[in-house]
Amino acid sequence: MSANSSDPVERLLAAVTAAARQMAGDQSVTPALDPSPRPEMGDYSTNAAMMLAKPLGRAPREIAADLATAIEAELGSSLEKAEIAGPGFINLFLGDAWYREAAASMAAGGSAAVAPVGEPERIIVEFVSANPTGPLTAASGRHAAYGDALSKLLRATGNDITTEYYVNDGGTQVENFAASIAARMNGEEPPEDGYKGTYVNELAERARSEGHDPADLERLARTGVEWMVEGIRGSLENFGVSMDDFFSERSLYEDNLVDRGIERMREAGHVFDEEGAVWLRTTDFGDDKDRVLIRSSGEVTYFGADVAYHVDKIERGNERLIDVLGADHHGYVARMAAAMEALEGGKAEFEAQIMQLIHLVEGGERTKMSKRAGDIVTLDELTQDIGVDAARWFLLQRSHNQTIDLDLDLARSQSSENPVYYVQYAHARIQSILRKAAEADGGDPGDPLAAPADPSEKALVSKLLAFPAEVHEAAEKRAPHRICAYASEVAAAFHAFYRDCLVVGAEGDGVEAARIQLCEATAGTIRQSLGLLGITAPDRM
Repeated sequence: MSANSSDPVERLLAAVTAAARQMAGDQSVTPALDPSPRPEMGDYSTNAAMMLAKPLGRAPREIAADLATAIEAELGSSLEKAEIAGPGFINLFLGDAWYREAAASMAAGGSAAVAPVGEPERIIVEFVSANPTGPLTAASGRHAAYGDALSKLLRATGNDITTEYYVNDGGTQVENFAASIAARMNGEEPPEDGYKGTYVNELAERARSEGHDPADLERLARTGVEWMVEGIRGSLENFGVSMDDFFSERSLYEDNLVDRGIERMREAGHVFDEEGAVWLRTTDFGDDKDRVLIRSSGEVTYFGADVAYHVDKIERGNERLIDVLGADHHGYVARMAAAMEALEGGKAEFEAQIMQLIHLVEGGERTKMSKRAGDIVTLDELTQDIGVDAARWFLLQRSHNQTIDLDLDLARSQSSENPVYYVQYAHARIQSILRKAAEADGGDPGDPLAAPADPSEKALVSKLLAFPAEVHEAAEKRAPHRICAYASEVAAAFHAFYRDCLVVGAEGDGVEAARIQLCEATAGTIRQSLGLLGITAPDRM
């Protein structure tokens, strides 16, 4: 990023880099700039002197003395002092003016700017994809919250993202679903392997009222799935998730995609026929055994259909395929990764994110709170109980690699113990401060850039400046829970600032104006952080 970047940290790095390159006469020098771990070590530290040791043929500490002088010249009044530490690190102690300028820059832009990744990708993120034979469960809600937040993070870092729900509207489970609806229409119990939730009764009543014949199972299957997808789409949109596409498994057969996908891999030499079945030689790519694509009966396996679906994803121009899968899909990942490698030329990268389980806890005990669907808890029930914002936060705040216990009592509470309430309250408090400031309008505010900065103000600015790095790391590590942690840290830093520093009515030339700017920057950062999680930032609470 250039020296005129809107990111204050990038501008600081640009100044350090310019000083280092001036000494080296080498445009390839790219020093690092890292936040210092402790206040006594300054605000930021750079390894620039050690990088110059080899090209200059001098000891790093000796170089550091000259480089510190050059950096001071670059930064001027923004720098209080530069100290040499260890083998040649330079610790930079930044002045109040630098912090004030940083806060003003973030206030103007809403937060520190997130730069795009160096090589953006076209990525398709497939998530939820629950069978359309029942309502979405709370577990599906975890998939939905994660996939949506991950997509937002990847998009925020400059990637071209498509979100998709794969509708399993073919196969045995749909046949059983239709048979269950038909049984209820006839006043009978569903078959042994059917669906017994009370929602099936509602579907049967709707089918009866619209004149469906319970003997026409094919029509019941199609119509029942359409109704369920309609409900799923509504549940997702209520949860703040708007899918770009719903992809029908049936279309794989109707559009001949299965045959096309298998033929593509056959041409690459990885498909073979044996005992009347069609196989994919996944052992060539690390799988423990070869996999059947089409059984000797002519029936396409689940794996065969999934391979064809992923071939279609690639043919649509996607460079990376991300699947968000359930905890029972570990074995699936290796065989699908092998299938992707079997595709000619390895046209796209495949990755799977495995979601762990969720347990609901009430009164300290794991609980079930189903009203409609047997022994499951629907996503709609969960959001009606604790609200969309709380549901999304509690489903996102831990790594998707961990099983979570969602404490319903805590999620319902309106106290600082509730983490989403704590963060949202910080934003609402800031808006209250800004309204009060607008009403006061005390005349000439003075120069906010010349105002001194309290240590708690500096700590808050430093936390806000970490926003771009946190977004990039959360996207790169596929870890939206990092943004939950970051938002909580920003809220804590703001509450400490508010405890220590009067805002409206603060004395001193430019102090009130400077603190108002810092409030604006903080509100923008909280708003953007919560937005990446699909959570609202209320102005009043």
